[in-house]
Amino acid sequence: MAYPADTSLTPAQKELYEWLVDYIGAHHHSPSIRQMMQAMGLRSPAPIQSRLRHLQEKGWITWQEGQARTLQLIGGIVSGIPVLGAIAAGGLVETFDDVEQRLDLISVLETRGIFALTVNGDSMVDAHIADGDVVLMEPVLEPSRIRNGTVVSAMVPGSGTTLKHFHRKGSLVRLEAANPAYEAIELDAEQVQLQGKLLAVWREV
Repeated sequence: MAYPADTSLTPAQKELYEWLVDYIGAHHHSPSIRQMMQAMGLRSPAPIQSRLRHLQEKGWITWQEGQARTLQLIGGIVSGIPVLGAIAAGGLVETFDDVEQRLDLISVLETRGIFALTVNGDSMVDAHIADGDVVLMEPVLEPSRIRNGTVVSAMVPGSGTTLKHFHRKGSLVRLEAANPAYEAIELDAEQVQLQGKLLAVWREV
């Protein structure tokens, strides 16, 4: 659990901050004043508001007083990456100062059983997956529910594992590359084990 090491926080302020870290980490949004009161065992909102003001003054949170849902953590976990606007790959567009949206990676990283694979080769370049990229994969628990076209990591016992677009028709599975230089792989469905389906692609530059 993330919590402040700042010794200038009083025990009451630290207790509230630690609870906020846990709550926002679990729910991905800030709690109401009433929820904070209940968690701290208080009957009045005044002590909560006082603690929030002190946490803000000491740089642990941002908060618009009277609007609990505007609370965001600064000193601990990050609730999301700010999306600052759009950027053109051709001409120029106006930048945006107000952050109205956040890119939530928590929901991806908290996916149960998530695993990563490093991509070797260029068979998926037309799907924007290049050699050296890292793909985040979600385990496939019910292969029968995988939709055609889904990018999967498929294992063929005795032959190896590959990252391809999945297609199934009857008893046959077709693993298609996203590069015309590679031919599709067609196999009996019983020969293919689906290990994971694509969640995200990570590329270091």
